[in-house]
This record gives sequence, C-alpha cells and structure tokens, in this order.
Amino acid sequence: MPGVSDTAKPAVPSTPRVPRRFGRRAHEVSSAYALLAPSLFGLVAFLLFPILVVFWLSFHQWDLLSAPVWVGADNYVSVLGDAEFLNSLLITVGFVVIVIPVQTALGLLAASLLTRGLPGSAVFRVIYVLPWISAPLALGIVWKWILAPTDGLLNTLIGARIEWLTSPALALPSVAAVVIWTNVGYITLFFVAGLLSIPPYIVDAARIDGAGPSAIFWRIKLPLLRPTMFFVLVTSVISVFQLFDQVYALTKGGPHAVTDAGTLGYTDVVAMRLYTRAFSTFELGQAGVIAVVLLVLLVLITVAQQLYFRRRTTYDLS
Repeated sequence: MPGVSDTAKPAVPSTPRVPRRFGRRAHEVSSAYALLAPSLFGLVAFLLFPILVVFWLSFHQWDLLSAPVWVGADNYVSVLGDAEFLNSLLITVGFVVIVIPVQTALGLLAASLLTRGLPGSAVFRVIYVLPWISAPLALGIVWKWILAPTDGLLNTLIGARIEWLTSPALALPSVAAVVIWTNVGYITLFFVAGLLSIPPYIVDAARIDGAGPSAIFWRIKLPLLRPTMFFVLVTSVISVFQLFDQVYALTKGGPHAVTDAGTLGYTDVVAMRLYTRAFSTFELGQAGVIAVVLLVLLVLITVAQQLYFRRRTTYDLS
C-alpha cells in the first residue's frame, strides 16, 4: 500500500504487567501464614486431631491391648441408655447449677470491693488468685484432710463429727464449695478488669443526676460488664463441666449407692465417668462417646450463651 513500508511488522500486544500491589499483598499473606504456622500446627495437632481421633474411637471397641474393632453406633446406644452415665450427666448439671451462680456472685462482690481503692486491695488481689493458680489435685488432697471426718481441721474446729465427703447429702455441696473457693479468684480478676475499664465520667454523670451506689451498680456498671460476664460464664461453664482433678482427689465419684440400674455415685460427674470407662473398665470406645456427648453439650451451651448476650452487650464505650 502506498506510504506503508514493506518491512513494517504488526504490533505485538504487550504482556500485561502484574500490579505491584498484588505482589505486595501475596507477600503479606504468605508472611502472615508463616507467622501463624506454629499456632496453626498446635491447633491442628493438639485440638482438631484429638477430636477426630476421639470421634473415630467412639465407633470402635478397644481395650488398649487388642486391635480396635468397628462396632458402629453400638457404643452410642449403650452409653445413652446407661443409667450410670445418665446419673453422671444429671450430677454434672446439678453441680453446674450450684457452682456457677455462687462463684460468679462472689467474684463480682469481691471485685466491687477491690476496685474501691481500700488499703491492702493489691495484696488481696494476689491472695484471691493463689488458689486458682495452684495445682487442683494438690488442693483436693489438702481439702480432703480439712474435711476428713475424724481428724479433719474443720470438724476439729466445730467440735463435731460430720461426714462431709461420705454423706450422700453433703458430698456434692462440699465438693462444690471447694471448687467455688478455687475459682473465685479467677472470676474476681476479670471482673476487676471489667470494672476498671468503665469510663469514670459515666459514673460521675450518674452521681450528678442523683443516682445512689445501688442504682449505679445495677443500672450502669452491671450492664457495662456484660462482655466480661459473657466471657466469665462461658469459660466457667466449660471448666466446671470438665472438672475432674478435685473430684478425683476428694471423693473419686463417691459415695456410691448400689441400685438395680447399677452403681451410682453422688459426685460422679461426667469427666469422672469418662475416666472410669477409659482407665478402670478399659472401654475406650464408650469413653469416646462420653467425650463426644460432652463436646456437643458444651458447644450447644456456648452457642446459647452467645445468642443471649449478642443483642444485650455493648463493646464500644467511647
């Protein structure tokens, strides 16, 4: 064609350049996963993998010696229809009903006193936390001596012989009292942090409007403590449902009563029943079923608590 050189070549489309921000983003993501790798490994190796193993084990019969044998849902039928397991589940629910309200109320009361700036408050904060950071099994042994019927410290002080740990009526409340004494410091610690995080100008404004100490606590401080209350209740319920050490040290699930349905323990909580099935009768498959049932119950309770607090909680106080 006129005006066009014979040596002209068609234009080659240029390769689109990868945006620099895409490469930066990929680098940031890879760096983030590299930093998270140790935690993710711990999560998978020590949480998710054991859960999968227990779930797999719940469908097998295994006594730690012979090879596991697939039994399907037979373990679930046996456990869910077992009077001893249902008794332990009922005992655990009653134990939670006793412990959670009392230790939460005492922790909130102690936190209210410790945040008033009274002399010695810092020392008492440390004292309250000491039982919680101590070994639960060791505390259980000490309390077993204190509550012993013959030469126990408590009976010596009151001058009477009371079967604190062997009486069917007193065993569960006695164990609950020990657990409450142990956990109050933990709960107090979080309530102290929650009370100190409330902006002072809110309380000062309420005082200017004529609100008294009672109205300030119930209508201002307590509603603003709902995030702390949610955390405390969730963690407390989970820990009480999984309680084993102190029950094992104090009563080993007893006292026991022999009935037509089996041997029922008055302090035989779910974790104690799981231990008995796994390491006393060596029924690892049924112990796995108990663990799965406990996991499902805790997930349902946690979700229920989340739904209850979700629309009643305010996190932004600015």
